[in-house]
Formats: sequence, C-alpha cells, structure tokens
Amino acid sequence: MKILFIGDIVASPGRKTVQTVLPNLKHELNIDLVVANADNLAHGRGATESTLKVMQEAGVDFFTGGDHLFWHKDSEDVLEQLPVIRPANYPEGVAGTGHKLLDLGEHGQVLVISLMGRTFLNERLNDPFTTADQILEMYADKDIVFSVVDFHAEATSEKYALGFYLDGRVGALVGSHTHVPTSDTFVMPKGTMFVSDVGMTGIIDSVLGVKKEIILDLYLTALNQRFEWEEAGRKVFRSVLLDTQQKEISRVDYFDL
Repeated sequence: MKILFIGDIVASPGRKTVQTVLPNLKHELNIDLVVANADNLAHGRGATESTLKVMQEAGVDFFTGGDHLFWHKDSEDVLEQLPVIRPANYPEGVAGTGHKLLDLGEHGQVLVISLMGRTFLNERLNDPFTTADQILEMYADKDIVFSVVDFHAEATSEKYALGFYLDGRVGALVGSHTHVPTSDTFVMPKGTMFVSDVGMTGIIDSVLGVKKEIILDLYLTALNQRFEWEEAGRKVFRSVLLDTQQKEISRVDYFDL
C-alpha cells in the first residue's frame, strides 16, 4: 500500500497547487490513500467546509489539523461533518476527535492520529506522549495494517523524541507545522518511518506563506504586523510517500510550479 502525506496546504495558492499536481500524481504512483494537513487551508488559517471539499475533489481522502484548525467560527461543525481530525491532546470536551480508523477495503484498516507539540507552541495541551499511549491502547484489539501520526510541532527535538518513543508501535510519524521541509526521511531502528517536517504546499516566494514585506517590517520595526498571505510567485508541492510494502519513506516534492 502507498500512502501520500501532503504538508501544510497554505491558502488559495496551496489549494491550487494540490489541484494541479495531485490527480496525475495519484495515478502515476498508484497511491491508495492521500492525507493532508489542513491547518492553513482557508485564507492561511484553519479550514472551512468549502476549502476541504475542494481538496476532496482534487483527491485528498483525509485531513489532519494543528494549532489554527479552530480559527473559523464553524470549525466545530466541520470537524463533525467532514473527514478531518484535530490534535488528540486537546483537553477533554473540545469538539472533534484526534484519531480515526479508515477502512480501505482490500488494503485493510489504517489508523490516522493527529498530535500537537508543546515545546515553543502550546504548553496548555495534554502530554502528546501519554495521549499516544492511550490512543494505541484504545485500538489494541483492532486489525490495523498501518498507522500514521501527524505530529504538528515546533521543536525538532520534540519530534525526534516522540518518534523514538513510538518507534515500532506506529507505521510512520510525519512532522508538520514549521512549513520548512526537512531531508531527514529515514526508518527508525524498530521500523517506524520518520520525517521531522513535510514542509508546506504553497508560495515559496514568501516567509512561510506570508508576504515577505510584512515579515521584514516585523523584524525591522519590532512592531506587530497584520499577516497577509502571499498570492503571487512560484509554488511548491511538499509531500512524503509511505510505501508499506517496501517499508520506505521518500520525499515527493515539486518546485517552481
């Protein structure tokens, strides 16, 4: 089985890039499941029903979230009605769920888990390590052929730590959030596929998707700035391919689209 994980899709340019690249890519690589991070999908923050459906039409099967997923007022309804999960280590009572078992028919069942880091990000969240333990225990009696964890985190050290903590217990741990792709795709000692960050899909001629002039003003003046997401420039598509039969993880990137 081949699973494609697309990094943070940023605003309209990111969505358009997915529409351009994904349909042919699914056919070319014989991809069985496409999962994408939707934390920046709508206007650069969060996801809406309409933007998620556009990505479904382009070929994305399932979505994970992060720290911006609740940005829009109808986000609770979106989490209930569409195939998207939020980080599982939000406190009890928060809308939505952080894990989902997907039935892929002849390919079997795939477990997708969303977790968010606390280092430099959100210290009010529950511990992602013990949250992962609880989720895996919940599915211990299920016939799962593969499991994927999207760890939406800032610190590379926290991502590596969780990777080694879950090594041999999940099929893959892929990092998201920083919008910067890393080249450290490898298989951990006990068999878990790992990458620190998949990177963003959107405008590369920007600062992580934001207009570069705004970020320059932020650093040069030290004054808060209103973010505006870049709409013009070269686009990039960032993803990783998880081959469960070959037990390999590899980058699938397209630059200067």
